[in-house]
Order: sequence, then C-alpha cells, then structure tokens
Amino acid sequence: MEWTLGSILPAAAKRFGTKTALVFKDRSLSFAELDQLVSRLAAGLQALGVGPGDKVTLYSVNRWEWVVSYYAIHQVGAVAIPINVMLTAEEVAYVANDSGSRIVLASFDKGEALLSVREKCPIEHIVLFGGAGLPGTQRFETLLDNTAPFKPVAADPDALSTIAYTSGTTGHPKGAMLSHRAILSSAAGMALMHVRTEHDTGVTALPCSHVYGNVTLNGAIMYGMTLVIIQKFNEEEVLNAVQTHKATILDGVPTMYMYLLAYPDLHKYDVSSLKRCAVGGQTMPVAKARAVEEAFGCPMLEVWGMTELGGVATTNPFYGENRHGSIGLGEPGMTFRIADPEDASKTLPPGEVGELMARGSMVMQGYYGNEKATRDTIEPDGWLHTGDLGKMDEAGYIYIVDRKKDLIITGGFNVYPAELERVVSGHPAVAMVGVGPKQDDLKGEVAKAYVVLKPGATASADDILAYCREHLAAYKVPRSVQFVADLPKTSSGKIMRRELKTLDN
Repeated sequence: MEWTLGSILPAAAKRFGTKTALVFKDRSLSFAELDQLVSRLAAGLQALGVGPGDKVTLYSVNRWEWVVSYYAIHQVGAVAIPINVMLTAEEVAYVANDSGSRIVLASFDKGEALLSVREKCPIEHIVLFGGAGLPGTQRFETLLDNTAPFKPVAADPDALSTIAYTSGTTGHPKGAMLSHRAILSSAAGMALMHVRTEHDTGVTALPCSHVYGNVTLNGAIMYGMTLVIIQKFNEEEVLNAVQTHKATILDGVPTMYMYLLAYPDLHKYDVSSLKRCAVGGQTMPVAKARAVEEAFGCPMLEVWGMTELGGVATTNPFYGENRHGSIGLGEPGMTFRIADPEDASKTLPPGEVGELMARGSMVMQGYYGNEKATRDTIEPDGWLHTGDLGKMDEAGYIYIVDRKKDLIITGGFNVYPAELERVVSGHPAVAMVGVGPKQDDLKGEVAKAYVVLKPGATASADDILAYCREHLAAYKVPRSVQFVADLPKTSSGKIMRRELKTLDN
C-alpha cells in the first residue's frame, strides 16, 4: 500500500482503535475518535465546495483543531497550506493571492485581522477555531456538526499535497510544492532511524505548521504513537508533559533545550522515561548536546531538514553511531553530496567544505508559480541546492558549517556564525548565543556575539572573549559581545540571525 496524507489516519484508526493518538491540554483523542472528527470536518468542507486541488490555508498555533483540519483537507483531496502563525494579515493575504487559497481555517484571535484583508485576496470562507463567532466568518464547530456520509478522496502519492511557504526573511516568501510521498518519506525515514513505534509517547512544542513539527505529527500517526502537543513552548508545560505521560521521545529546536537546561526547577521533574531526544532547526552545539544527555539521561539525536525537502532529511541513528556536531546520515530514499560552491557539477572529496546538495524522494516539485526560482534551486539532473555549507566524512556523516548567506567575511577570511555559536555556548555561564555581522571600517565585517546568560550566572564580555581565544583562531574571535535578555526567534524557535542587529545598543 502506498500511503497518502489522506489515508494514513483511517489506516491507523483500523489498526490502533481506542489507543490514545493525540493529547492537547486536557483533551485526549483516540485514533478512532480523531478519525471520526476528521471525517465529519471533511464532510463539512465538502459542503462548502472544497474539493480536489483546492487550496486551503491553516493559520493557527498548535491545537487539536489544527490536526483535525490538516487531515480533513487531505481527505477531500485539497492542498494544505500550513503557514507560520507569526505572519501578519497582509502576509497571509500575499500567500492567499500567490497560491489562490479559497478558504482559511484559523484560530479565533486571527479572525478580525483576516477580515481586514479579505477584499485583497481570493478567500471565500474564514473558519475560526473557538470563540463565539464573528460576522463574516464561520465557526469550526458548525462544520463539525455536518452528519453527511463521507468517503475520502483517493490521491496519487506523487500528487501535490502541500504548499509550504519559506520564512520570507528576504523578499517575498516562496511556496515549496511538496508531494504526499515527499512528506511521508520524511516522516517514515525519521521514524525508522529513531525507532519510533506504537510503544512510544512523544512530547513536542514544535509548531505543527513547521516542517519538523509536521513530520513529527505524521510519523506519530503512521506508526501508532501517542503524541502530546504543547500549544507554545514553556519549560514547565514541557517537563510536566514528559513526567505525566511518561514520554519516551522529546522533539525540539536547540533554543528549547537551552531554556530547559537553564530552568531552575528542572531537577524537580522525573524525566527518566525519555529514551531519546531529537533536535533540529539549527546546529546543536556539542557542549549543549552533552549537557542535555546528562540532564535527561538519554541520547540526543540531531536531525536536519528544510522546507524544500518536506521536513527532516538527515539524522543520527538511534541504533548506530551518534556523532555530536553532525547532522547524521541521509534518510532512506535520499542522496547527499558536497559540491564545489563555484561549480555545482563538481563533487568535493571527504573533509572539504562546499555546498550540501540533495536528491531523492523528498525533493520538492518546485516553487509554486515561480519557474525561475525553481531553476535556480534544482539542477536539471534533480540535485537541489540547500544553501548550506557543509562537509562529509568518509563514513557519510554530514557536518553543517553554516548557511552560505550567513557567512561573515572579515579581512578576507570566512567566518561562520554557527562555529562561533558552538564555541560560545560551551562557556559555563552561557544559556544561548546568536552571532551576526557588524560593519567595520577596516575589515568590512566583524563578528558580534549576542549572549543570554543562565539565570544567576555572571560573566563579562572579556570573560567570553578570553574563552573564545582558547578555542578559536584569532580571526574568528568575535570583536564584541552584547548581553541580552533574549534572542529574536521564529515561531519554531530558530534564532533569526538577520534580526540580531535590532538588539544593538
């Protein structure tokens, strides 16, 4: 059987029935109950005229309604557009215009803003989760009341399932077109290499709309896991969920783990049920990975992926060598190589730094309505430019050095922020760090470190710089350090390096 995003839940409901599939706050749903809710909503969507090929936007923080909506969209054969909840109404309008989205399912707090841009885009229906209802919108609960019989619409595994918009940090966001196969290959690959099974309970505060959060969800449904979803990351909620549900897997981005490590009450929680922690979104400093393993008593497995690959595409294995500082090995169905940055047709030997390139079942179909960007990103022979600089060792393990566009060139030397962040994170007083460029009359650019200290810890700029000099070549050492209360992050918790300059004092 070839799975699609519309078929995995009905198959799981038949197999796992009354087993708990989803926990959100005080609500638990079995696989059978979740499947019934999805069928009811799918019938409601069909009553609104939503059918195969229609574009449906999801605009909400993590909620059980988000999960029901996501699978209902696919069961009617429509295309899901899960967008970052941090987008403004104007940005949502851009996505709706770019994709031709006819309907938006959103949290109630987004309703008024969506109404203000409705005339600027093709949106016909706004369906809101929760709340008493707003004029010009429909209540999610009303659609769920539909009792019409529903039969899922069959889909081709290679058909378009999702348009995932990039973060849009430069210019307008681009919509990566992803097939059912791409997304489910990612979910299956991560489950295989982490040994995620029906005996596991996972806890995640990753946004469902983010590709990492999305494949975590799909993998849990496919293989019968219980998944506890946190609406928004909070140390107490995450640790309480691990303890209460005896979670065996915790997924997060580096900043989430750094907050947990710095949380003064961490020792009060029983996290002994955890068998592995997974981390992705940005490179995880080796010192912090080891600290997590010591604090949680289980391996930390680093994953890597991107929107254009439908989620997670490489990971360290649960059974096998787990190399800290590496994003691991390619998942089944994917091939990776390190290309010469000046000539993508040339593959570099092990140990040399170049652009990481990917080919296989997870590669996007292209950017929606943007053939030029597609041609710039995917070579004629199928190799996709990831934009990451990396290297590969003899065993095939991949190491990310940095993003090409995050490169700092100081006095003619290349300085990679991720490398500096890994080193600074090793200082015992540092909870988090972001490194960005600072203009310099002499060197063009120099590196500046923005440091968040652990609660109760003290350190001076000289202390941080002295520590860096012990571990870095002189030209790599940051030229300045600024202590800050927090760092600018995306909704998924990734540090936004381009926004660090807004903290300058």
